[in-house]
Amino acid sequence: MSATMSGSGSSPCRFAHYFVICGIDNETGLERLLSLIPIPFLSAGENFDQSPLKRTFKSKVLAHYPKNIQCNAFDQDAVNMLCMPKGLSFRTQRDSHTPQFHSFLITREDGSRTYGFVHTFYEEVTSPQICSAMQTLHQMHQAEHNESAHNCPSSSSLGEVESPSSTSSSQGGHTSCGCSGEGYDSVRDTLYVSKAMCLITPMPFMHACKGFLSQVHRAVISHQPPPLPLESYIYNILYEVPLPPPGRSLKFHGVYEPILSQRPGVGELPLADFPLSEAFQLLGVENLVQIFTCVLLEMQILLYSQDYQRLMVVAEGITTLLFPFQWQHVYVPILPASLLHFLDAPVPYLMGLQSKEGTDRSKLELPQEANLCFVDIDNQCIELPEEFPQFPNKTEFIQELSEVLLSFGLSPEGGNTSPEPAVSMQTSTLEKELKSTSLSELVDDRRNGNLGGEALDMLELLQGNPTLERLQALAKRTGVKVARLEALAAGEEGVGGRSPAEEEELRNAKLNVQLREVFAARFATMFADYESFVIQNSPDLESWLTNREQMHNFDKASFLSDQPEPYLPFLSHFIESQMFATFIDNKIMSQWEEKEPILRVFDGRIEKARLYNVRAPSLRSSVYQKCTFLKESAQAIEQRLRKIDHTAIHPHLLDMKIGQGKYQQGFFPKLQADVLASGPTNNKWSNRICSTQRRVDCHRQQNDHLVLDNDLKEKYVQEARNLGKKLRQPKLSDLSPAVIAQTNWKFVEGLLKECKMKTKRMLVEKMGREAVELGHGEANITGLEENTLIASLCDLLERIWSHGLQVKQGKSALWSHLLHYQVREEKNEQLSDHCANYRMTYRGVSFCRANMGEIKTDVGRARAWIRLSLEKKLLSQHLKQLLSNQALTKKLYKRYAFLRCEEEKEQFLFHLLSLNAVDYFCFTSVFTTIMIPYRAVIIPIKKLSNAMTTSNPWLCVSGELGDSGILQITKNVLEMTFDCQNLGKLTTVQLGHDNSGLLAKWLVDCVMVRNEITGHTYKFPCGRWLGKGVDDGSLERVLIGEFVVPCSDDDGGRGSKTPPLQRSPSQIRRIKPTTVQIQESTGEAVNNIIKHFHKPEKERGSLTVLLCGEGGLVWALEQFFHHGFRSARIFQKNVFVWDFYEKAVAFVENADQIGDLQETPEPLGLNCESFCRYVNAINNMPRNIGKDGKFQLLVCLGARDRLLPQWLPLLAECPVITRMYEENALLRDKLTVSSLIAVLETLHDFPITLESSLTKSIEL
Repeated sequence: MSATMSGSGSSPCRFAHYFVICGIDNETGLERLLSLIPIPFLSAGENFDQSPLKRTFKSKVLAHYPKNIQCNAFDQDAVNMLCMPKGLSFRTQRDSHTPQFHSFLITREDGSRTYGFVHTFYEEVTSPQICSAMQTLHQMHQAEHNESAHNCPSSSSLGEVESPSSTSSSQGGHTSCGCSGEGYDSVRDTLYVSKAMCLITPMPFMHACKGFLSQVHRAVISHQPPPLPLESYIYNILYEVPLPPPGRSLKFHGVYEPILSQRPGVGELPLADFPLSEAFQLLGVENLVQIFTCVLLEMQILLYSQDYQRLMVVAEGITTLLFPFQWQHVYVPILPASLLHFLDAPVPYLMGLQSKEGTDRSKLELPQEANLCFVDIDNQCIELPEEFPQFPNKTEFIQELSEVLLSFGLSPEGGNTSPEPAVSMQTSTLEKELKSTSLSELVDDRRNGNLGGEALDMLELLQGNPTLERLQALAKRTGVKVARLEALAAGEEGVGGRSPAEEEELRNAKLNVQLREVFAARFATMFADYESFVIQNSPDLESWLTNREQMHNFDKASFLSDQPEPYLPFLSHFIESQMFATFIDNKIMSQWEEKEPILRVFDGRIEKARLYNVRAPSLRSSVYQKCTFLKESAQAIEQRLRKIDHTAIHPHLLDMKIGQGKYQQGFFPKLQADVLASGPTNNKWSNRICSTQRRVDCHRQQNDHLVLDNDLKEKYVQEARNLGKKLRQPKLSDLSPAVIAQTNWKFVEGLLKECKMKTKRMLVEKMGREAVELGHGEANITGLEENTLIASLCDLLERIWSHGLQVKQGKSALWSHLLHYQVREEKNEQLSDHCANYRMTYRGVSFCRANMGEIKTDVGRARAWIRLSLEKKLLSQHLKQLLSNQALTKKLYKRYAFLRCEEEKEQFLFHLLSLNAVDYFCFTSVFTTIMIPYRAVIIPIKKLSNAMTTSNPWLCVSGELGDSGILQITKNVLEMTFDCQNLGKLTTVQLGHDNSGLLAKWLVDCVMVRNEITGHTYKFPCGRWLGKGVDDGSLERVLIGEFVVPCSDDDGGRGSKTPPLQRSPSQIRRIKPTTVQIQESTGEAVNNIIKHFHKPEKERGSLTVLLCGEGGLVWALEQFFHHGFRSARIFQKNVFVWDFYEKAVAFVENADQIGDLQETPEPLGLNCESFCRYVNAINNMPRNIGKDGKFQLLVCLGARDRLLPQWLPLLAECPVITRMYEENALLRDKLTVSSLIAVLETLHDFPITLESSLTKSIEL
């Protein structure tokens, strides 16, 4: 059977797929390892002034076994690049030769992963050609150095490239620049070169692979040859050691010692063998939680360390903690030197970059940092992006993690990067309890070599028997070996005959699973009811897959409304992520196909939690709930590792050719390829797994006709799962310019598609909300969601502007481009057709630079500019103008950059232009403390000749964030400008004058107020007189605003009309409403107020509009009181509803003086007293607000103080009503009054607060 065929049946269940040797190719010789792509922003590229011993050279895969297997094709270039990311490194006998271990992984296009575990050691160079070449290089370097400098420069330069094993500056105790006599001399020195052994496995059994490779290396450097040829051990792990079955443990044999591995059961968290304790000690709990949050929000995360294994441990540790979610974007924990250009990727990524010894972080310039989380592992330092929401219950969460670490003797602050000590004798109470529980449940299993009981008995016998102790001492004096007993007595073997290393492995496994359980419990708490919000509206899988991109699968608005307030900033961002979308997709697909294991485990956790804790009473509670699975999960791990379930076949002699692969100490032998090319065909576990696979295939074939063609289904499934994630990892096997260009083209396509999806979502959601305000359907976007979508758009624009930069300047590529553009246009004296457009762009940039002191960074200024442009509906136009300077764009960007792809750029600007169809207040609502210039214009009704007044007018502008205070207006000047702290959306204007002069009467049509920064204009209709003896005698009026949307073509492309956000009261009511219309309008006004209070507090808007605006409560009650009101002029004087109130007060007070009210029931008497007190207080206040203004104020105060329903019976029963109301008036209909009272009483449950513009000067 061929190698390929042998792998086809048994390879899916083999422990290891390949054994690989990488090192120097004596035939090729020394070839410098240079990055294929110049990376100016990294200052990469090697320093040719370095000693040849400090340079790195290309490595090669010398051998790999087997040649290939069907399920996991061998990628030679990728494996070579990741086994030795920095290439070969050379040493002499003076340097340290300490072997190093690191791991790597390769992510395939379908998202599956293959793991590699590498043991790098140094081997003496025996090739005379290599030694001669190194000698020549050293002599050339020495000659060049002597010519160029007299002084010895430092050997530790910025461009110096360290070997994979150089993790310490003092390693070997020598530094060499080639001029100190410590270079290379082929006669005097022995030359060593790095070589790597690698195991490639389908699952991350890190500890087992590390143990196996270290034992093989021990056999290579040992004075004695191993018990069997190395081929026997390699053949054994490749072909005779199976994967442990789920929920079971497996023991197999290395060269000298047995090796244990275990695999979680179907109901447990997935396998994760990388030590989380090391990740927490390297970074500290708080830092790791912050990085974890960045990963959840799909930011760009760059890990930075001198040590490859640290990069891998932190990357794998963080992605492991994401359960039940999975990272969906670029994932390269170790980024090889030839792939440094991939840091230019304008997509979320999680990558690891090896730092060079002595490199200063400040000199490391990355292509984009606007949304970057930079993690300096070696210095325990992180740099977080701006606008960063915190993880829910972060303080309590960190506290629980700290408790788990402390129970294992580890510091939550981290910083302990030295190797961990052996198992401490002071174990926690939890560990002791688990140990006693598990030991009591275990029984001896001689068949599997589990002799824990015998070892325990032996140790107890030795320690408790003085006779045996004397015998042991005698044996020592006579030279008799009692190593087994000595080891037990000295504590070199742990409980159950286990070594300290095995005990440490058990301890790490328990710590791993307990830390992971804490993270999993947080998600189980936050998403306990996620299934209730999953939208499943497809009849079958085929229809769902074909329409996946157009469908909404999760009710985000309802889900957020069900969450505690403190969770919302984080959750609103997280549910927009690709990993959450994929999680929901998998949940929906589980209706028609088998659940993914991760989803099955998570759903099982939620179901189990419901049995112990009914969530309904604490539905919106943010009370922290600790994890309850710690003991159970640790116990399962301990039982598996203390009682071995399976033992693999022992290594054995193979049918090998005699004389080949002779043992030579210190040199890895040339293995016999023919015996390692294929494995046995009669393994029981191979046949068992193959038969299981055949049953699965048969079942799948039977079900194919029920749904759709299997190939088509697989295609749809992959397309659905890969939606939004075009590239998980760069291809390492082909780095030709054509492949790199294709990769960049994929980025361009992905950015354009992401822009289309984001703008579509923003547009549809926003238009949906505006439709609700017109009375259609229900709102499906909240202010929090809207802010999240806009922040996501800002991030997208930063990534687009960072793609393909020639030279990076500042952390924000967009802001840097804007400043370059501004400087260029200022130098251009002859601004032609684009003069006006340039000035608009320039004003926005200048304002963000000069007037926003609260923003300290370029990233913040760029985001402020985006929000401002979006609010002004000029974002697309501004960016088009910015990109119109093609000479500047070519100077700043490479040819492959998104901004230099003309067709994609046009589509991108078109998508942004579609956002002009809706109104955003994303700048006004976020930057609430900045000073903004406003312009106010008073428009009189000129046709009645009273356009001007001799009085001293004033106004006060109020908004959702405050008011401007009283502003005096110059006489006969109808326009003024003023600077004021951001008022937010404008709600009211108080307009008045002091009634001085001959022309003290003023007929005002409206007041217009414009925000000079955002361009938003508000109209405040009046249509009434201000003056004594005219209209209702008011000297000041409170005007309610409405938002004005310009429709002119020359207004920056704002031609799209949207419904007004606020409505003003009508000026003249010519058509008398019917009884039914009055009752409906009253009910509608009350309903709007109730809806206001059911919105989140930050999204409620202005209550004044609902009280005093068109269709508001005051307007509705005014219609009620006007119905049947006898308001005919008496001696040319209008009669107002307020006149009726004053007469009612006069009657009540007169009746009280006479004594008629003394016999009335107490509640009615109290109502009379409060009504009279409020009316008199309004009449006595110094403001001249007119009779209609007084009526408005009384209604507002009555609604605030819950008195309106109590006053209505008093007014309806007052005898004055017969003189001022007709018989058919609604106020005289007892049934109608009772109905109105019931409607108004529904407002008693809500705390109504009034603006100061309404209640100013009133004393109650």
